[in-house]
Amino acid sequence: MTTLNIGLARGGVELKQFFRAKEQVVFTFAFPILILVLLGSIFNRAFPGTGVTASQVFTASMVGAGIIATSFVNLAVSVALNRDDGTLLRLRGTPMPAVSYFLGKVVLVAVASLAEAALVVVIGKVLFDVSLPATFDRWVTFVWVFVLSVVSCSMLGIAVSAIARSAQSAAAVANVPYVALQFISGVYINPITQLPAGMVTVASFFPVKWVCQGFRAVFLPDSMQVYEMAGSWELGKVALVLGAWCVVGLALCLLTFRWSNRKA
Repeated sequence: MTTLNIGLARGGVELKQFFRAKEQVVFTFAFPILILVLLGSIFNRAFPGTGVTASQVFTASMVGAGIIATSFVNLAVSVALNRDDGTLLRLRGTPMPAVSYFLGKVVLVAVASLAEAALVVVIGKVLFDVSLPATFDRWVTFVWVFVLSVVSCSMLGIAVSAIARSAQSAAAVANVPYVALQFISGVYINPITQLPAGMVTVASFFPVKWVCQGFRAVFLPDSMQVYEMAGSWELGKVALVLGAWCVVGLALCLLTFRWSNRKA
């Protein structure tokens, strides 16, 4: 079997394990929806001359934030747990290479993230009248932003798991940067132009800003571009930054990934 085939087979196993853990499924999907409902209900002002409300902006951003939580945060914890309970050590005794293990995790994240994105959009449509992409170009943008988001953040989640010494500490290691970056990347604060320029500059080095900006370009009208820091969607830069993080993330995975704890 090829590395790809082994990775896809591993992805099937990952999916079965994930959806059998009902509590994990419920909380993974419920968190971004809960945040969206709260923020969208509290902040619902309209942006002058656009016909867009703050709750609709939150919906577009939360599609991206949900994907990042499912990939970056969940993988950092689950890989650390696999290392803690000996799963990785057992897998090391099989013909499965590390890249196939990574691919299996990406398959899991892709399926879970797609389901989560659909739920967020449905809630946004029902409660806040969010419009679905109306043109083929917008759907194409959705696809490539989704793929780059899943791959880049999954690789970074796996890489960050190597920093944590245990599954218990992995949650803190992953959640601290995730939550902080959401605030300075314009997920919880909109429009992003309300943030200090220095904060946004820092956020621009990381994927969160570009993931959420990409999804705002998909679900919001072009009249909302003026509320971005550059006054445009910058889709070329979104693709460049996320593509670069895919490469950097894979390199970090290959350099830092370990099958067992240091104490083993």
